[in-house]
Amino acid sequence: MFEHFSTNILIKIEKIIELTIDVIQLFLGQGLAFCGHDESDNSSNQGNYIRILRFLADHNEDIKTVTLKNAPRNNMVIALSIQKDVGDALFFVLIDESYDASMQEHMVVALRFVDKNRSIFERFIGLKHVTSTTAILLKEALDKLFSKHGLSISRLHGQGYDRASNMQGEFNGLRTLIMNENECAYYIHCFAHQLQLAIVVVAKKHDQINSFFNTIANIVNVVGASCKRRDILREKQLLSIVKALENDDLSSRQGQNQKTTLKRFVNTCWGSHY
Repeated sequence: MFEHFSTNILIKIEKIIELTIDVIQLFLGQGLAFCGHDESDNSSNQGNYIRILRFLADHNEDIKTVTLKNAPRNNMVIALSIQKDVGDALFFVLIDESYDASMQEHMVVALRFVDKNRSIFERFIGLKHVTSTTAILLKEALDKLFSKHGLSISRLHGQGYDRASNMQGEFNGLRTLIMNENECAYYIHCFAHQLQLAIVVVAKKHDQINSFFNTIANIVNVVGASCKRRDILREKQLLSIVKALENDDLSSRQGQNQKTTLKRFVNTCWGSHY
């Protein structure tokens, strides 16, 4: 019974997220303002975004159960800024590097903090495009991100990322540049990354798993070296998607099921693509 209830809640939350994205796209397309002068519960004229959410909730009971006051405090999708959430609390920063489909490098930043009610929260605060991943440029990008959200590095009491030299380097890494300004911003090696490294070592001891990833590497090399082979792969992929859509095994929505290509994997970044 509990599992069934949880599944229903997850489906409802997924639905409100989809509706929220649709509302944002509508506002951006029409050039509409999101916020009003007074967004409080007592306001007689809240902003367009909250009014639309209330309208959707009033006309759909499933949406109503996971929207605004009925949603978890960290999942209300109405927060105006990170600074309002954090306030004067001490916080911990989590940073990683990533790149998008256009091969642009980004710095991914999230905050972890404890609010006045002693509840632990994590907030994703943004992707910052960086032209280089040197420690100095990453520090400059982080400073700009903090300034944008009204955050002070003096309130930073922890930093966590993987063991890349530009991140945690003892002499010139981002970790050191931050601690030069705030010696209380202690570095902790990302535990998720530690777990990944442990899994990699264990997995490589298993012959079938090791063979599986070696096979993937060979396929990527063979297909990636030929435009004709890539075209054949895309044609096969298109047929698979069409068949899956016909059998209702795959959902269809704007922006989904785009043409892709094989991606190389690394030890701590495993992925599978339909």
